[in-house]
Amino acid sequence: MPGVPAAPDMSSTQPRPVYVIGAGPGGLAVAAALRARGVRAVVVEKSDGVGASWRGHYARLHLHTTRRLSALPGLAIPRRFGRWVSRDDVVRYLEKYAEFHELELVTGVEVTRIERAPAATDAGDGGGAGAGAGDGDGDGAAAGEGPGWLLHASGGRVLAGRAVVVATGFNHTPRLPDWPGRDTYTGALAHASAYRDPKPYEGRDVLVVGAGNTGAEIAVDLAEGGAARVRLAVRTAPHIVRRSTAGWPAQRTGILVRRLPVRLVDRLGALTAKVSVPDLTAYGLPRPESGLYSRVRQGAIPVQDVGLIAAVRAGTVEPVAAVEAFDGAEVVLADGSRITPDAVVAATGYRRGLEGLIGHLDVLDERGRPLAHGRRTPAQAPGLYFTGFTNPISGMFREMALDAERIAKALARRLGVRAEARRAAAHLPNTGLRPVDPPA
Repeated sequence: MPGVPAAPDMSSTQPRPVYVIGAGPGGLAVAAALRARGVRAVVVEKSDGVGASWRGHYARLHLHTTRRLSALPGLAIPRRFGRWVSRDDVVRYLEKYAEFHELELVTGVEVTRIERAPAATDAGDGGGAGAGAGDGDGDGAAAGEGPGWLLHASGGRVLAGRAVVVATGFNHTPRLPDWPGRDTYTGALAHASAYRDPKPYEGRDVLVVGAGNTGAEIAVDLAEGGAARVRLAVRTAPHIVRRSTAGWPAQRTGILVRRLPVRLVDRLGALTAKVSVPDLTAYGLPRPESGLYSRVRQGAIPVQDVGLIAAVRAGTVEPVAAVEAFDGAEVVLADGSRITPDAVVAATGYRRGLEGLIGHLDVLDERGRPLAHGRRTPAQAPGLYFTGFTNPISGMFREMALDAERIAKALARRLGVRAEARRAAAHLPNTGLRPVDPPA
């Protein structure tokens, strides 16, 4: 029925599909772009619906990128969602996106391992239970397609695909440092992934560890939500930028400067910060020593101010030194001081969590990140694509949308999709994105 995500037709005689792992924004965008080019794509999601990560984020969260610059291919984000889209509205948008594009979506199935298929798979069935159909049309593999891939999934399923797009997410597996004495801590310790709202912390002394966007926003949320005291443990002072200045979003600046020399952007960033962001050194949060774009290239995205500056100046969020260890009820800080918070929220980041899935394929770097991204595939793993594993200053949603088009174009060419197939999908909306959309 139109408007409802379709489950794969097990009796279909279509060629083996391209499997997209993950029904977040990156996976849905790729599936829609592939369908618009006449390539059958099946999205496999381990949870029971789309946007699982977004459903689990804290209630206060909004996109730090504008509505217009965050839309995925083929469907605008509704104007009524506002300029900065809330967590719940992001989920609503992703649900509508899957319905609008009539995507083939399998939920409750977790892919645990991907491996190259033997050459004989091309002539065989398309996969086990829940896999989609094999090459029943007798066409065989397209020129340059290769033997394809086998996906081992929950329930003993083995799925055979022509290609695979991994879109399991940048924030996949919570990373909690193994601080000395962590197990002796008598207070409440939780990773930021478990934080939803400040209500459980009302009237309590809370330490938030990590001064990235998540840590900064949770600290402000706690301070505004009734916590008795909020401290923010900072190891490296972050770059803080205004989310919007005189109507100009920081994201647009990120788009404009990302191709410029690093040293030039560092200088521009320092000048802008002096004009737009007050010096918080007296409050325990000095200006960073390294340049803004140098830090971005190292993987540290600037903190967008959604209340941190005002909270630090008002004393409702107190910056303190980094956490070194735990000792019973006490937390030992890097400057040698000890504090006794009732609770600790660790906004200490995530791992990509890809080692078990594809670690054996030699396609990850020493930090567990894919060696290739977007339209490029690793030389040793042709037909294996990745999206959503970078965190650019130009906006993750925007870059995933652009990656979706690039991956779809590359895959359609690789699989030899004929012009007739593309015309058959012509009723779908145009999925083209311009490098820079109109101002939000």
